[in-house]
Amino acid sequence: QVQLVESGGGLVQPGGSLRLSCAASGSIFSNNAMGWYRQAPGKQRELVAGITSGGTTNYADSVKGRFTISRDNAKNTVYLQMNSLKPEDTAVYRCTACRVAWRLEWCNYWGQGTQVTVSS
Repeated sequence: QVQLVESGGGLVQPGGSLRLSCAASGSIFSNNAMGWYRQAPGKQRELVAGITSGGTTNYADSVKGRFTISRDNAKNTVYLQMNSLKPEDTAVYRCTACRVAWRLEWCNYWGQGTQVTVSS
C-alpha cells in the first residue's frame, strides 16, 4: 500500500528549477520527520534534505543554498524546491517518513520515487 505519494519530477535543463511534492496520511505526517533521499546510477543513496515536525531542517552539503525543504501541516505535504539544478542532481528522488531523524533504520515509510533528470 502506497502511503506517501510523490509528484513533480521531470526533465529540466541545467540551471532550472523543479518542485517535488509528497503527500502523506495525517498520522504518518504528524508523527514523523520527513525527508527526501535520492539515488543515481552508480552512486550511493543519500539524504538530500529533511525536516522535523518542529521545522528543523537538514541538507546535504551538495544541495545547500540550492534546495529548500518545507512542510504544510494543513495539507500533510512536504515539498522540495530545487533551484540551480545541475546534471549531478539527476536521480530518483524518494520521499520518506522517519522516526526521530533521517537515519535509514528509522525510516519506515517510502514513496514510489520520482525521476529528476537534469540535462541539456
